[in-house]
This record gives sequence, C-alpha cells and structure tokens, in this order.
Amino acid sequence: MADNKFAAYICSGCGIGDAMKVPQLEAIAKKEGKMAVVKSHPFLCNAEGVQMIKDDIANEAVTHVCIGACSRRSKTEAFQFEGVAMSRANLREGVLWVVATGKEHDEVRQEMAADYIRMGCAELKKMTPPAGNAKESSSKRILVVGGGMSGMTAALEIVATGYEAVLVEKTGALGGMAAQLWKRQPFKEPYAEAQETGVADMAAKIAANPKIKLHLNSTIAETSGAPGRFKIQIAQESGTVSEETVGAIVQATGFTTYDMAKLPELGGGQPNVVDQAGLEALAMAAKGGAIKRADGKEVKSVVFVQCAGQRDETGTHLSYCSGHCCGTSIKQANYFKDQNPDIDTVIVYQDLRVPGMGEDFYRSAQEKGVIFTKGKASKVVGGENCAVTFKDLILDEENTIAADLVVLATGQVPNAGVDLEAWNPVVTAADGGDAAAKAARDEMKTISILNLNYRQGPDVPQFKHGFADSHFICFPYETRRTGIYAAGPVRRPMDILQATDDATGAALKAIQAVENASLGRAAHPRSGDLSFPTARLEGCTQCKRCTVECPFGAIDEDERRFPVFNEERCRRCGTCMGACPVRVISFENYSCDTVGSQVKAVEVPDEDEEKPRILVLACENDAYPALDMAGMARLTHSAFVRVIPVRCLGSVNTIWITDALNAGYDGVMMMGCKKGDDYQCHFVKGSELAHYRMSKIGDTLTQLGLEPERVQTQEVAITDNARVVKLINDYVAELEKLGPSPMKGFG
Repeated sequence: MADNKFAAYICSGCGIGDAMKVPQLEAIAKKEGKMAVVKSHPFLCNAEGVQMIKDDIANEAVTHVCIGACSRRSKTEAFQFEGVAMSRANLREGVLWVVATGKEHDEVRQEMAADYIRMGCAELKKMTPPAGNAKESSSKRILVVGGGMSGMTAALEIVATGYEAVLVEKTGALGGMAAQLWKRQPFKEPYAEAQETGVADMAAKIAANPKIKLHLNSTIAETSGAPGRFKIQIAQESGTVSEETVGAIVQATGFTTYDMAKLPELGGGQPNVVDQAGLEALAMAAKGGAIKRADGKEVKSVVFVQCAGQRDETGTHLSYCSGHCCGTSIKQANYFKDQNPDIDTVIVYQDLRVPGMGEDFYRSAQEKGVIFTKGKASKVVGGENCAVTFKDLILDEENTIAADLVVLATGQVPNAGVDLEAWNPVVTAADGGDAAAKAARDEMKTISILNLNYRQGPDVPQFKHGFADSHFICFPYETRRTGIYAAGPVRRPMDILQATDDATGAALKAIQAVENASLGRAAHPRSGDLSFPTARLEGCTQCKRCTVECPFGAIDEDERRFPVFNEERCRRCGTCMGACPVRVISFENYSCDTVGSQVKAVEVPDEDEEKPRILVLACENDAYPALDMAGMARLTHSAFVRVIPVRCLGSVNTIWITDALNAGYDGVMMMGCKKGDDYQCHFVKGSELAHYRMSKIGDTLTQLGLEPERVQTQEVAITDNARVVKLINDYVAELEKLGPSPMKGFG
C-alpha cells in the first residue's frame, strides 16, 4: 500500500456542477476517502481533462484513480489508463438524471452524490491493477469439428482472415448433409428457383488451401487444455492417433433427421413413405430425370406432410419447428413439377414458414401448380397405393388424398454428443462401483463429439431440446466451455443459408478467443478483462462449491482437493466468489472487500431522520444498463437507493447482504438477468444460483429480527428502463410501510 497513490477526479460538466456542490464532494474524497490527489474539472472527458489525469499518473505517481462523473459504461475509451486501478462514481446517470429536480430534492441529491464518492473511494482502496498473464506460446490455430456446410464455411472464413484451421470430418468426404442434396433452397437471385449446393467448389477450395489441415475419416479422441492451448487427440479410421494444438474450437457437427420409425401413424417404416432426406436420395439417383420410387415405379402423384413429428405438444416427438422444412418441401415439390408439370403435387401444412425471400420461392411453386393445403395429417398408409388422411383446417372436414409417394418433413436432431444431465449421475454411480453404470458410461462415451477431459463431462452442456447450449439472442455461438463455439444446426434448427452465416459468426468469436488468450485476457462477455481469481488456500475448507458452481468448468482440484483456477477458461464472472462460504476467493479489482467496502461506506441515517437506505446490487450486463437508460430517459426514482454494479448475481456473496442489514440498511434488492430455460444471464447460471442462495437467507433474516420482504431478487432485461424505476419506487414504498430497520443504530 505504501507504493500506491490514490486520486479522485470529479467532473462538473453535463449539469453536475449546477445541481451538486462539487467542492463538498471534493472535501469528502479528500477527508473521508483519504485521496492524496483531488481535483475537479468542468469537462473531465475532454482532451484537457483526460490529459490532467495522465499527467498526474506520469508525474505524481498516481496508481489508483476514482472518476466521479458519468456511468462506468460511458466514456470508456477516454477513461482508459493502462496499469492503473480505476473506480467510477456514477454522478450523472446514477444521481443527476434519476433524482427529481427542484430545491426540495437538493439535500437528498447531494447526500446520494456524496455516498457515491465515498463508495468509489472505498472500492478503489481495495483494488489492485490486474496485470493479466500473456502466454507467449499461445496457439492461434482454430479447430473446426465437422465438414458440412457450417464446418467448411467456418474453416474458409478463418483462413480468409489470416489464421490457420484444422478441419476434422468423420466421413471420407466433405459436405455433410448438403452433399446429399440434389439442389438447395435459393439463397441469391433468382429466388424463384432451387440452386446448386456449391459443396464441390467449397471442398476444392479447402483441399487447395495450405492453411487448412484436413483430417478425413477422423474423430476427436480427447480434448484437453484450454483456450490458447487445447491439445486435440485425433483418431483416424485406420487406428492411428495424431495430436494438434489449437487455440479455439468451432463445433459444427450438424444434425441427423428425426427417425421415421417413430411415426408409424404417419407411415414411417412403410414402403413408399420417405422423409425429406430419402427424397433427396431419389432425386440424386434421377439426376434431373423422372423421380422413381424404390420399387422402380415412376412417381405420378406425391404428397408432402409437414411438421411430421415436429411441434408436438404431447412430449412424444420434437416440440420445436426445424425452420427449413417448409422451404425444403417447396424445393422438392419443384423437382417433380420441373420434370413433369402433370405430376400431382400437394403440400399439407399447418403453418407455412418461408421467411425473407422465401416468399418468391413459394409463389413460383404455386405458379407451377403445386397445391398447398392447410391441414393436419392424422394417418398415412404406405405401400403400392399410398393415402394421406388429414383434417382440412379451412373447411373443417376430413379428407384423404391418394399418392404414389408420401414425403414426411421430419425435422432436425442435433449431433451434440453426450447430454451432461444424463452423464453426471451415471458417472457418479460408476465411480461408486456400480457395474451397470460403468457399462452405461462407456456406452455414452461412444457418442461424445469432443471427448473433453473436463471434470464436468465430455461435451458442452446442452440447451433445451438437446442443442448445444448457446443463447441465440444474448450470446450466439458461445457455449459454457470457453473457447468452444457452436455453429449451424447443432446450435439451433436452420437452413443452409443461416448455417453459413452462423459459421461466419462462430469463426469470428473463435478468432477473438485466441487473440484474448494470447494476451491473458478474458474472452467474453468481459472481453479484455485482465483480472483473474485467486484463493487464500490457508482459509479454504475444501467444500468444492466453487468447482461445482462454476458454469464454465474453469476450476479443478489439486491432489489436496484445493481449487485450481484455469485462467484461460475463466470468464471472470465471480460465481466462485459468490459461492465461497469463507470468502477466500477474489479478483484483483473485484472482491468481497471491494463491494463490501462500498456497502460500509454509505452513511446510513438514523431512524428519526426518516431517510431509508436501500442497497441495490445490479448485474452489469442487463440491470445496470437499464438503470443507466432510465437516467438517459430522465425517469426519476427514489434518492434513497444506493446502486452497486456486480459482474453477475452469481458473484453476490451473502456477506454483502448481512453486512448491509447489520449496518442498518432498510432493504436489499438484487437485480439480475432472466433465469430458467429461456435464460438471459450472460454467465448462464449466475442468476439462477443467486436466486437459490437467497432462498436460503430467510433463517438469517429471522435471526436478525427482520422481515423476509426486506430482501428481494428481481429479473431485469436490458430494455426494462421504465420497469426498473417502478421496481425501485414500489420497493421503497413497501419498505416505508414496514418501517425503519430495527438494526439502525447498531451498525
């Protein structure tokens, strides 16, 4: 601490100086915050203001900087000082813009600003500038698993940006499902006609590119390591095993079609009833000529049954829509009409999904005579003379159509590998000596894609429906295994155009990961963060909560069962910190002390002052931005709250709650992301873990003689700027009804 020099800089611009007494804030920073240097500036983020800070860093040996100005989310480029610890006191969005105007609010506004200065200084005192941990030997090659359209696109995009790729394909040829198609849905002008797949051209480009190392007839035997240093054991069909070192992985293992045999009521398994892949095989055999059935008979009438085994609400079949099937049936109907306009071609659909330019494709099929019938099929009879019985949803009557061939649109099932929800209990039983569980574990290993050497299991966790877990809105491509990205139909159902776009995005994410790994920085969502968790092992109780609760598999144990942090896998969310019951885990710039000191720095008024104090712990990814945007929109809320941004609700340690309540705070509100199947938590499980932990805090509140209502947890989206204001104001009103905390005066 002797070598550290602390400084506070307060901006009076943007109206801050007009509404607040800046000299008083300077005095608080100097006297209470014990800042060695305290200065104010009318426009701190302009060139002159920034240079003032840089000069003090260079000439006055300032090592720690507290900025009292706008939100930490604003002016990040201006307030960026390498090698310096920095805190931000949010006086603009957090005070000026959310506290009502008028002289009657001057006192509480000034008190709020003063507290934020105290909090910023207190936080700063507990921070150390993170140095990062650059890896000189970090690999920037990228592994692509799967040689279909997604995998080939990812590999080509990777090398187009100057990086090297390793492409592993389990079969003897590239192309995947796309190589089995006669044509693909239109993806460029003219949108009215099916087009060539382009598989051969892409495969030729890959074969000719020296920056792509291709492994055909190969699978991944083992994946160990972390971003920047993954060790990949690649098993060839011949039995030989080779090793590749890569920095990141793109999993583009595609899909298989839903098994028709599971649909006997729709003719699955009967002669002359095929799925869409089966029809593509017949079209490939015909090579543009007359499509014939398996028995050699030329098809003169065909019926397509949409949503076969899809959008099923009973839980028996696929509950989701596979997206591409309507366009695929239109394409396949055109196969027949283009060959012979007299072929009877009917598509029985419940809802038709042809987004974008697919409307042109649909219209062209109508013009060729393809009949679209809105109905729900109930029975299909195969054989020499097929028949489809369906309910006409427009006429509300049962109908039956005869056909030579019936095509079922059966949907996509992702090739995602082992489901860890099923894997973990089996492994636990196997480790306990259960022979049947050992056999089940060995059987499950055979379907693994990546064979990860992680304590959490051999593949990436799966989202609902078995797709690789990668939230398609908040953080597409990212999985719960840092440096491993999902692309294409293994991530969600999609057509070829969407899959190629997807692969491009995943390739860019992988490039970001290898670059950050080489610099010792976090990958995402805190991209560029140089901090890293450490533990005081002398205080560790070896409870394993940190290893179990880490969403990203970033913590293992050594032979003494102490936690071992894997820097490159870590996302810097702090979930381990929130999990630790003895508070021995911390980051250089984010710890139980940095937040705890802010909680304690707030001046809590006495009971007779009738000024409640409410602590708001707001997730920096959604809730804190929503609060900022409320300020930008000039939506006012109570000046009795004190907001502390946290990296994730999963990082919230219960000591912060108990410290606040013991200090006389009247309530604590936590604002985090949505949890559950449709989660929006940027760290996947953080919000869910926080809710679970807080559900256990009731006993503590009872022991303190406090009502359970004094602690709340709310789900907040980044767009909820108006809602967060209402949540705060309603909560303050509820606390006023409860009355002051009985802990006031005992802090």
